[in-house]
Amino acid sequence: MNDDEMKISVLSSGSTGNVTYIETPQHKVLVDAGLSGKKIAGLMDSIGRDINDVDSLLITHEHSDHIAGAGVLARKYNLDVYANKGTWDAMASKIGKVPEEQRYIFDPNTTKSLGDLDIESFSVSHDAAEPQFYEFHHNGKSFVILTDTGYVSDRVAGTIENADCYLFEVNHDTEMLRMGGYPWPLKQRILGDHGHLSNEDGANALMDVIGNRTKKIYLGHLSLHNNMKELAHLTVSSMMQNKDIAVGHDFQLLDTDHDRAAHLTIL
Repeated sequence: MNDDEMKISVLSSGSTGNVTYIETPQHKVLVDAGLSGKKIAGLMDSIGRDINDVDSLLITHEHSDHIAGAGVLARKYNLDVYANKGTWDAMASKIGKVPEEQRYIFDPNTTKSLGDLDIESFSVSHDAAEPQFYEFHHNGKSFVILTDTGYVSDRVAGTIENADCYLFEVNHDTEMLRMGGYPWPLKQRILGDHGHLSNEDGANALMDVIGNRTKKIYLGHLSLHNNMKELAHLTVSSMMQNKDIAVGHDFQLLDTDHDRAAHLTIL
């Protein structure tokens, strides 16, 4: 077995909290920390990993379901924290003091190398100060996280095409959202260009970017109130099959949970 591999686990994904774990031989990284430190430590334990071994935390944007535990984790486990300037400014008062030597600026649309892990940032359209997501590269494999955006621009699609693995947003079923109890302004925000991808939007965007290297797609950031795991999965797989894309043959379509970690996966 090759020991020089990238391993990932979607620890939590959904409207209530988001955390993803990425591991290479040299680095152990979290993307976002949208749950309590205690909960994240427990999810790490459930995949056989120790949160004390994590060295870096990357933040996508300042919404609470992405940063709730960020300050606590940074201080308790001495993590290096990476975010762009707009996000640092927007989240500073929410996460408390992070020591200066642990604070790093990661500009949008740039690449940073952490030893054996190259990380590419890309801006997205979401109602946050300066939202960005990431593509991780190690040993010829790539993993894309994109879970909070109102649409996928041609620029973003070009950046993330033909990755080995995706964690991709399917936030809501449009009809469930329209018929549900949210106030109309909130519904408009979610449906707008700075909101979230619906099941159909996510499926269409995925079909534009996946390629012959793509082996795994995790469906993420599902709304607790406006979606169901089975509905999201069925919508995406049906739309792909209608376009003769071989779901389950060429690649796996995988579900995520807000309270249970996905198995640690080798890319």
